[in-house]
Amino acid sequence: MYRGRFAPSPTGALHFGSLVAALCSWLDARAHGGQWLVRIEDVDEPRCRPHWADEILRTLARLGLEWDGPVLRQNARKEAYREALERLKGAGLAYPCACTRREAAGGRYPGRCRAGLPPGAAARSWRFLVDGGRVGFHDRWHGWYEQDVASEAGDFILLRADGCFSYQLAVVVDDAWQQVTHVVRGADLLESTPRQILLGQALGYERPAYLHHPVATAADGRKLSKQNRAPALDPAQDAENVRAALAFLGLDAPQGEPPRELLAWAVSAWGARWRAAASLKGGQPAAPFSSSPGPNDCRAR
Repeated sequence: MYRGRFAPSPTGALHFGSLVAALCSWLDARAHGGQWLVRIEDVDEPRCRPHWADEILRTLARLGLEWDGPVLRQNARKEAYREALERLKGAGLAYPCACTRREAAGGRYPGRCRAGLPPGAAARSWRFLVDGGRVGFHDRWHGWYEQDVASEAGDFILLRADGCFSYQLAVVVDDAWQQVTHVVRGADLLESTPRQILLGQALGYERPAYLHHPVATAADGRKLSKQNRAPALDPAQDAENVRAALAFLGLDAPQGEPPRELLAWAVSAWGARWRAAASLKGGQPAAPFSSSPGPNDCRAR
């Protein structure tokens, strides 16, 4: 059984970029006859607000993006993350780190605390111990992708200095617990996937299939995000926004239809495009479009 998910962070209202992510994952699940779950990723508690989670759910429901089962909220899952961290500690795959964010800045963590805390230093966070070697996987949109996590990212955070569990740990634990089989999300998370694969392997989880779709950007080339103050979706333009999101994903939707009728049409069209792409590749998974949409192919409304 196909099981997908949409996992927004409640740091603001849904905008066009998050609509693309929700729609892509919903379409792929429905076109495969599968389930679509919604998870509120509020593990970063200082940045998240409960009222934004409620607003996100109301917007999804209004657009017709209905989910299966109860909504999972990460702030209720801390014990599960703690248990996973203890398992990694017990396996010798997690270690305490005394470095401040400034000392660890600059991309790859240099491994200052890998062999033990410096004399007199106290642990501020916990990191995952990354072995050498490349980690690769087939992405259903981008094809083969691989990364040397040790040299490109280094040992990464599992538990932050402020007591919050990291996104990397939480997402891996929750995907496994919810039995997610297909992860469909934005290409901005492509580089995080090898780290999540390493964590999943260390915890004995099955690896899901991945699809990283192009991300919507503003006119200045920056990704549309709440952090960049992307405008919230206007309820008066729901049909226009859904049609624009479908166009961004390569589907030329009919004019004049309300959102739910557009979604029903899109499920069939999405499945047909993927089946056609797979047939051209000899039955292998492949992206349904010859190239990713350009950054200015759509505008937030």
